[in-house]
Amino acid sequence: MEKKLFWSLGVLGFIMVLVVKSKSVDAMSCQDALTALMPCQPYLTTGVASPDPPCCQAVATITASATTTLARRELCRCFEKAGPTLGVIPDKAKQLPHKCGISVPVPIDPTVNCDTIK
Repeated sequence: MEKKLFWSLGVLGFIMVLVVKSKSVDAMSCQDALTALMPCQPYLTTGVASPDPPCCQAVATITASATTTLARRELCRCFEKAGPTLGVIPDKAKQLPHKCGISVPVPIDPTVNCDTIK
């Protein structure tokens, strides 16, 4: 219980920082995208084998909002910065779209150069 509370407070603090510093990503800001992905936390940060339906729905929603090159690049930068801070396991992040059966225009990969995304 204490670990879960600590994690939740850390995420809330991080989101508050993003609210102050974030740029808008067309219809979805960085903090909105990170908040939407909260159902993916168990899959992305622990040994859970598969994302659950609410996680996959969040991925689909974020994907639908990334309608321009600028939006996709901003989301890429958002995920690139937030992933390590939130304890995301990079290999699990890369597998997320495939596990959800969703094609995403923004690679979830810390080695991707966000400026090359179209």
